[in-house]
Amino acid sequence: MTRELGGARLILLFQREWCRIVGPHFHTVFCVLSSWRKHFSSGRRKIHTAAENNMADSVNGGPVTSTPLELYERVTAQGDKVRSLKVEKAAKEEVEEAVKQLLALKLDYKQATGQDYKPGSPPVDLAPSGTNGPVTDDGEDFVDPWTVQTGSAKGVDYDKLIVRFGSSKIDKELVDRIEKVTGQRPHHFLRRGIFFSHRDMHQVLDAYENKKPFYLYTGRGPSSEAMHVGHLIPFIFTKWLQEVFNVPLVIQMTDDEKYLWKDLTPEKAYQFAIENAKDIIACGFDVNKTFIFSDLEYIGMSADFYRNVVKVQKHVTYNQVKGIFGFTDSDCIGKISFPAVQAAPSFSNSFPHIFKDRKDIQCLIPCAIDQDPYFRMTRDVAPRLGYPKPALLHSTFFPALQGAQTKMSASDANSSIFLTDTPKQIKSKINKHAFSGGKDTIEEHRKYGGNCEIDVCYMYLTFFLEDDAKLEQIKQDYTSGAMLTGELKKILIDTLQPLISTHQERRKQVTDEMVKQFFTPRKLAFGF
Repeated sequence: MTRELGGARLILLFQREWCRIVGPHFHTVFCVLSSWRKHFSSGRRKIHTAAENNMADSVNGGPVTSTPLELYERVTAQGDKVRSLKVEKAAKEEVEEAVKQLLALKLDYKQATGQDYKPGSPPVDLAPSGTNGPVTDDGEDFVDPWTVQTGSAKGVDYDKLIVRFGSSKIDKELVDRIEKVTGQRPHHFLRRGIFFSHRDMHQVLDAYENKKPFYLYTGRGPSSEAMHVGHLIPFIFTKWLQEVFNVPLVIQMTDDEKYLWKDLTPEKAYQFAIENAKDIIACGFDVNKTFIFSDLEYIGMSADFYRNVVKVQKHVTYNQVKGIFGFTDSDCIGKISFPAVQAAPSFSNSFPHIFKDRKDIQCLIPCAIDQDPYFRMTRDVAPRLGYPKPALLHSTFFPALQGAQTKMSASDANSSIFLTDTPKQIKSKINKHAFSGGKDTIEEHRKYGGNCEIDVCYMYLTFFLEDDAKLEQIKQDYTSGAMLTGELKKILIDTLQPLISTHQERRKQVTDEMVKQFFTPRKLAFGF
């Protein structure tokens, strides 16, 4: 801006000097120089606009994409810019250029949504239509902490997501290194690419080899009393990580988040947190090595935790949080401030009863890739607070029964296999609702075979059938046509029924007193 004004002053000086020399030709010279000045200012505006667009890309973790919600936010931001320029009485041409960009964005929005842009009314039709199978539209994937949508029957393109989010792929070299460092065969979630992306996992392994401590952090947003099988994925893997590395674990129950986002009372959200915690404890976590906490309860107990929440809040601007999470002016301030609450467990001094006053212990976060925006924000803030950046391991999404175009939802009973389902319900849901990659007739299926890439039953088996050789044989038989869809569904039913029944038996053993033990702030079995 200073250089732009300086350039303008320089031109004015030239105008005055030339006017003295040329005398009667003043009007002609002035018009030429004014034209140059307008061109010079226009060039500067173009440079600023490009820089602003690049900055927006950086905030969002990748190139600007054309999903409806992102277009809506870009229109909103550009509208704010136009109003700001008018209030500041900016040059007419600068305002006109900003208005031109605003109109172009509004046109893009209308073409993408079929609706005119309305302030305070973000696009709500972001979920796939309620069909019993994938839609054929081949649009861009849409992934944020609340919505997962793709036009591909195969599910989200995770390679593109790695590029968009700027993470690193978990390759064979990293899997082999984990095996070497731990002395344990890698979990099948790693071997099969279910956990497919990471941030700084090599750094965690370096620290472990040098006898430096780290801890695990994961969480659950308790939106309903019953969890579904997809919710088990991060906890199954986290339990394995805790066992092979022998490290502390903190599990955050974000009941405050669900109160803010859902039609729940704080009391109901806390009740869901307790009930969900029983399912988590039933996974077999060691009470001597694991601390589970409710945000609604723990934040009021811990000044250290709340202090870190406030520190994060101070270092993230409203524009940044809007760009990262897509918040609008109509969202309550609780939503806007919540990301700092999910960031705080990434810092060891948020838990003085475990780590005392140490703030140098790195944490490793296993989570689904849709939670990454929270921790991109956290990793940006951490060095400014003097804390190590959290490392992450990202999992793929657990698909809905109706297809991989969206993740399983606790709010749709027929999209999910719940941990409370009976064997009869499990069988009925799979037979009626599981999207098939088979052909329409037995004759066609025998001739052409099935498609494992879009078959939900096969996808579920990659999560829950631990035998690699058996899984590969199923893939070969189904792809060749030797195995029919009904036979594949039966294998999944026979796999899930005992798994869920066993989980239900373990959950019955979890008492309120056990939950209280896990929720009590206390020293764990580690020397810090």
